[in-house]
Amino acid sequence: MQLSFLGEPELEFGSGKHIDIRFGLRDYGPLDVSSSLAPKTIVAGLVGTAETTEGVSQWLLKCQSGIAAKASKQPRLFPEFPSMDGLTAFRCKVVVDSSRTRSINRSALAQFEQLAGNVERVERAVQLFMEALSVLCENAQPQVIICAPPLQLLEALAGGSTSAVRYDFHHLLKARAMSLRVPIQIILPATYDETKARKQSRAGIMRPLQDEATRAWNIFCALYYKAGGTPWRLTRASTALQTCYVGVSFFESLDRSVLLTSVAQVFNERGEGVVVRGGTAAISKDDRQPHLNEEGAFTLLRGALARYKEVHRTLPARIVIHKSSSYSEEERLGFEQALAEVEIESYDLLHLRESEGRLYRAGVYPPLRGTMLELSEDESLLYTRGSVPFFETYPGLYVPKPTHITIEAAEQTKRFLNQEILALTKLNWNSTQFDGALPVTLRASREVSKVLRFCEPGQKIEPRYSFYM
Repeated sequence: MQLSFLGEPELEFGSGKHIDIRFGLRDYGPLDVSSSLAPKTIVAGLVGTAETTEGVSQWLLKCQSGIAAKASKQPRLFPEFPSMDGLTAFRCKVVVDSSRTRSINRSALAQFEQLAGNVERVERAVQLFMEALSVLCENAQPQVIICAPPLQLLEALAGGSTSAVRYDFHHLLKARAMSLRVPIQIILPATYDETKARKQSRAGIMRPLQDEATRAWNIFCALYYKAGGTPWRLTRASTALQTCYVGVSFFESLDRSVLLTSVAQVFNERGEGVVVRGGTAAISKDDRQPHLNEEGAFTLLRGALARYKEVHRTLPARIVIHKSSSYSEEERLGFEQALAEVEIESYDLLHLRESEGRLYRAGVYPPLRGTMLELSEDESLLYTRGSVPFFETYPGLYVPKPTHITIEAAEQTKRFLNQEILALTKLNWNSTQFDGALPVTLRASREVSKVLRFCEPGQKIEPRYSFYM
């Protein structure tokens, strides 16, 4: 065994580099700040009740004047949200006005208690929002639409009789709204009104409430990305091979009768890519893990390569596959056959999973993010979450678990592949805190699967990740 430490990867912004997303955006602007395609004004639609649309509108205006930093002994962990005056951070404004706002009648929400089951209540809630979303898209042409469900609705969705299949409002709404071809952003009541946090928790929304400046950073980052902007990218050496990253996860169909595959394909260091709905998989009797057969693996990767060539007019020089389960012999043969067909010789096949093993260091804080323990020639543990020197603390709530990385096949060294995974954890446009646990490959494929299971079998799905996050 050998223990080592990987340095924190830098990110590239508009006019400079930084390891931290918020400080990078504040000091250098988004990556595409000088591009004519960068959003200078984000035209947002807004759907909710009269109360929630007013609350969101007022909070967005407040944020654009700047939000003070949380009082803390770790100021780098809780920086202020700067004003949206065009000189700092995203260099743009978010515009929401009455012409792009649609209200849901409160009397329609009062009918929910008459619906007995969770499925019926979620279906009705999504129907109400879809009716308003459809009118908004037809008449106002927003770049992104904010959905603001009221507490009354969240409480109603938390009730109702249980069933074998439990619907999720967020995931079903994302699936149905794809037909409108406009990304949506759901903002919960406690985001813009902290007094609603406890009631929101009682309604089954258990996520801890962040400080207001952090909430503003995350919401505005998501809106910028969904409006077509590119906030940051990974740094890339000029000598590095053009690489396509592929994340493969598995999910059950809504009725739990079929095991399906979801794929998040990341074209490059900007995070550009597509979402693919793969074929069926099966649980192996040998290792009790989901696997594709040889034909399924071949078809999946051949399709991913075809999509890459469609966009770039050429093929990548290198392929990296991150998989949430181990590689069966059939899967490996299928992947390698697809690579051989297009003569791609440089590829890395990795299996990533949460480890039950732990490392401990002297003191009160967990191991540093970037700590790597080599277990064998092909296996290692990597702390993608842990104590962060830049923050001068461990920013998590629970003891972090390292990621267990198994190399099934590789051209690159173990250290290079671990460093690459650490960098890919920083491509998450739902959060501006850079210490994510999963690389974007698996994070995206898992988030995508939550929405895909609510899509109809023949439904045309959106390829952009912004429609799933």
